[in-house]
This record gives sequence, structure tokens and C-alpha cells, in this order.
Amino acid sequence: MADSEKRDLYEVLGVGRDADDAAIKKAYRTLAKKYHPDLNPGDPTAEAKFKEVNDAYSILSDPQKKAAYDQYGHAAFEQGGAGGAGAGFGGFADFGDLGDLGNIFGSFFGGGFGGGTSTRRNGPRRGDDIGASVRISFEEAAFGVKKDVRFSRVGVCQKCSGTGSADGKTETCSACGGSGQKRVTQRLGGLAFQSTTTCDACRGRGKTIKNPCPACGGSGLIRETKTLSVNIPAGIDDGNRLCLAGEGNGGINGGSAGDLIVEVRVSPHQIFTRNGTTLYCDVPLTVTDAALGADIDVPTLEGNKKYHIPEGTQTGTRFTLRGSGLPNVNTQRKGDLVFTVNIEIPKSLNGRQRELLRQFAEACGDGNYSKKSGFLRKIFGK
Repeated sequence: MADSEKRDLYEVLGVGRDADDAAIKKAYRTLAKKYHPDLNPGDPTAEAKFKEVNDAYSILSDPQKKAAYDQYGHAAFEQGGAGGAGAGFGGFADFGDLGDLGNIFGSFFGGGFGGGTSTRRNGPRRGDDIGASVRISFEEAAFGVKKDVRFSRVGVCQKCSGTGSADGKTETCSACGGSGQKRVTQRLGGLAFQSTTTCDACRGRGKTIKNPCPACGGSGLIRETKTLSVNIPAGIDDGNRLCLAGEGNGGINGGSAGDLIVEVRVSPHQIFTRNGTTLYCDVPLTVTDAALGADIDVPTLEGNKKYHIPEGTQTGTRFTLRGSGLPNVNTQRKGDLVFTVNIEIPKSLNGRQRELLRQFAEACGDGNYSKKSGFLRKIFGK
């Protein structure tokens, strides 16, 4: 492949050129896990992506090689290319085990890369966590609810109990001697990289099956759709997540299952908004009720509650109903309801109504309007 046709290594990992070591390693870990052959059996596209990600990380994780790539691009690793790659890296042409790569894959898959870990590659491996979501109403979030959650996962085949064998018999893989691994040498330009990768013959299990299970094809795993009834606690907020242990993808080689992470989406309410356990709403108020004071009905999630509005209440005034908010999802202690009164001005007055308002205004004078009087004093000094 010509240098101009090769993908930028930073683009392969999905990071910017200013990415530090931590960002590069994090991106590598995510992509390597996504495209690993064990999780994508028989997928040539994933296998090619996996190799491309490994190649990019092997350069960008090494300060010397990264510096050469930043300066000369792919040409730095071509035989006799710009920058003198043969001279600059002559003493490191054969790196043996990819130490850091080995440690990273050890944390993912139970070891086996590069000899950096003693854990056997074909040992028990925990299944992946998976995600699902459920939508509930605002009221259901306030009081709690039980909801059915439907999701798809890769579970342990019940017909063969996860062994992959129809008769329960397995044999040690002759290609890898039961280790589940094989050592390969990859060349990038003038450099040779040795690494330990999954055995193709047994797919890393260390064992081969002569009589595969017809239900799972010998993989020991089978895709299934499952429905669980999930208890959603009162007070849960939009975007909160619930963890259901052991309901994720099945483990490999006897490993435990992953978890199901359920994200709860709460629909908005027509009247209320929330901030934590505090509810907020607006309540319209007539001019008469605001001026004279009144006992009004305030909406809550548990029905209307009476509240006395004092005489002379101004628009925008806030009042609080203690304990009428939402429960804390952990303690179930309730928050408050804060409501704001907005004074509604009457429209489409008839002649008599206008005349009565004029008489009312004359009877009040300016002394009852402190804000207006203060405003006029600031402008006109009187």
C-alpha cells in the first residue's frame, strides 16, 4: 500500500495529534476490545480492524517511533525511508513481546498477550456488560414502578452448558498445545513485531471439539432475547442507571456473566419541572386574589393542596410547600414543592368593568404602588 493510501494512525485510534499517552491508551483499549477476534468470530472486517488498531498503537505508544511518525509519517518505517528509520531504530527492529499490549489485553481477556501476565488465555473470562433503556412517566418516576425490560444478549448455551460440545467431549488443541495462543511475527516496513495472538484452530479455548453442539455451533454461546421485570425505585431521575448483576453477556470457559445496565428515561411533565427532589411549577393568580389575599388550590403529584396567599402578593412571588416534592431515591425522604404565582390581568373588559377599575385606581392613588413611586423618584426626583 502506498504511503498516501495508508490511514493516519491518529485517525485509526480516533484521537487528535495532541493526544497524550493516557488518551492514546484509552482509545486503543476501547477499539481493541471492540474488534477482538474472540468477540467477532469469523468476521474478516473486524480482524482487519483489530490488526490496524494494533499497528497504530505499537507506533504511537512508543515515544521514539511516535516522534518519527509525527515528523515523517509512514515513510519513517519504510526500508530506507525519510528520517533514516533503519538507523534511528536499528537497535529495536525486533521488539519481541509487546509488553504494554500484553498487559492491556490481560485486563480485557484474562492474559496471554506478550507474556506480561501469567494468567492463561484460555481461562475463565467474565462476560461483557450490556445496556438497555426503559421510558417511564414523570408520575412513575415519583412513586416507583415495575417495568418489563426487553433486551438481547449472548448467553451460555443451555443445551451444552457452555462447553460447545454435543457430547461433552473435548480434546487438547494440537495447534497450540492447549494454550489457546500462538506467536506471530508482523512486519511494518523494516520493523518486525512479535506478539502472541489467539490460536485460529481453537479460537483461544485451548481445546477442539469433534462433535459441536448443534444449538450454538460449538461456540458455547447463543444469542437470545430476554424480558425482565425491573423494579424502578421512587424518586429516580432522568438518565439514572440501574445495574442488574449477572444479566449481561455470558462468560467464556466458565467465567461469570456480565451485568445489564438499564438507563431510565423519564418523560417531561406538563406542569412540573424538577431539580433533584425539589419540584417547581407556576400557579396563575387573579388580580383580586393577589390584592385581597385568598386560599387557592396548588397542584401536587398527590392532588391539590390548599395554600393561603397573603394580601398584596406580587407577581413572581415564590411559595414553598414542605414535603410535597419528590422522594430521595436512596433515603425516600421527600423534598419540597416551590410554586411561583403569576398575576393574570383580565382581558376584554366591558364598559362597567372599565369604569369600576378607574374608580378603584382613583381610590388607591399612587401611595399603594411603592415600586411605581420609587421608579418615578429615580427618574424625576420626586
